[in-house]
Amino acid sequence: MHDDLVQKLKSDPNYHKLVRVRSRFGWALTGLMMLVYYGYILLIAFDKEFLATKTGTGVMTWGMPIGLFVIVFTVVITGIYVRRANKQFDDLTQAIQARVQA
Repeated sequence: MHDDLVQKLKSDPNYHKLVRVRSRFGWALTGLMMLVYYGYILLIAFDKEFLATKTGTGVMTWGMPIGLFVIVFTVVITGIYVRRANKQFDDLTQAIQARVQA
């Protein structure tokens, strides 16, 4: 029975669509995150003077808001992924389950 279920799953076009769409979206968000994170690390490594420059008359430097942006960006793209997963990915998963269990 298990092999039959696997064959039904592998032959379902919604399964292939789910894998393709989810993988592409996940890799796109991963690329964005890596660009932002490693961009910040490269700024730390190669342009310390810019990050140490004060933004005004206080003690805040450019490194603080840019570092905060990296953290907030991480939370935002996680929320984007969860929102899409709860809508599109869950709908595809339910369609797959309904077709395979039939």
